[in-house]
Amino acid sequence: MRKSDERILTTHVGSLPRNPVLSDLLIRDEAGETVDRAELARLGEAAVRHVVERQAACGVDVVNDGEQPRVGFQTYVAQRMKGFGGESSRPRPRDFVDFPLFAAHQRQRLPKRSKVSNAPQAIAEVTYDDLAPAVEECRLFRTALAGLGKQPTDAFMTAASPGIIATTMLNAHYDTYEAYVFALARQMRKEYELIARDFVLQIDAPDLAMERTVLFHDKTLSEFLAIAEMHVAALNEALASIPRERIRLHCCWGNYEGPHIHDIPLTDILPVLFGAHAGALSLEFANPRHQHEYAALARMKLPPELILLPGVIDSTTNYVEHPEVIANRICEAVAAVGDRSRVIASSDCGFGTFAGSELVAEDVVWAKLESCRQGAAIASKRLWG
Repeated sequence: MRKSDERILTTHVGSLPRNPVLSDLLIRDEAGETVDRAELARLGEAAVRHVVERQAACGVDVVNDGEQPRVGFQTYVAQRMKGFGGESSRPRPRDFVDFPLFAAHQRQRLPKRSKVSNAPQAIAEVTYDDLAPAVEECRLFRTALAGLGKQPTDAFMTAASPGIIATTMLNAHYDTYEAYVFALARQMRKEYELIARDFVLQIDAPDLAMERTVLFHDKTLSEFLAIAEMHVAALNEALASIPRERIRLHCCWGNYEGPHIHDIPLTDILPVLFGAHAGALSLEFANPRHQHEYAALARMKLPPELILLPGVIDSTTNYVEHPEVIANRICEAVAAVGDRSRVIASSDCGFGTFAGSELVAEDVVWAKLESCRQGAAIASKRLWG
């Protein structure tokens, strides 16, 4: 994983908007409808090439494939692994319970999307026997990178954490929840190791913060933190063979524009995050609910082996942040970390978390990423002179 040794590098969290035709096919395929597999493959390949080219054009330093072939950042797992079926009954986030008018507004805003609250559940032993889809996704990304005139500084690919899989696709087979999480970790290890051969591996683990207000909303703080520590232990077991400098960990409070008044404070979860086998932490700092939390990071000190990927652009609104605002946020992150080389400017979360759930228009996404690059240039001038 490259550091910002000479200037502030830029990246993003992972998912990027899919075109409507691809999104529709992915949603229909997930729903079990008959779709044209050749057309789905063709559109997926074209979409990966498109987002890689656009990232390069925007000046993004650390790029990815935008998760274009996947229906959702974690629900894709049910299509690659055996043992899933039926339907989970996932609790609604507290924001959607406490603010029913907001919940109704969201339903109207996103009428057609992939399965999230009703994803499949584990009905048998989970096994990851066929890595062909993951191998193909890696191939598409390598091919798209090879087509660029100038190679980016670095490249990453995302994968879901055992914890977010377990909290989305609920357990209806294993004797205990913990047994289920560790079973998922043993199977996901295969995908993690495959990705890490060619790319920096990003683990998407919103379970370590978001689930405090969803599946575990009825737990005490200490009970939730114990569950989060168990999630990290399972993840660390799955990542044991991969050098930590090849891994970045993303954690967030839920990628939606909403109240977020019940979000767990960063102070409470930082010790858990510091215990993960990773070389970088990707965290939200751009949205109005978490802009203040650099103070927690400054107080608790980022371990010297970790790079910070602070969100300096919001992934849920169509405002394009001014480069000077972005530069200010980057400099605040550097001040909290105490080392300019260990800060890479990023987004709060993904821009296409699930097919059909894009909250930011594609052309605005590219404008945001361009502004991030401009802001990083301003911050670099301030920090390096």
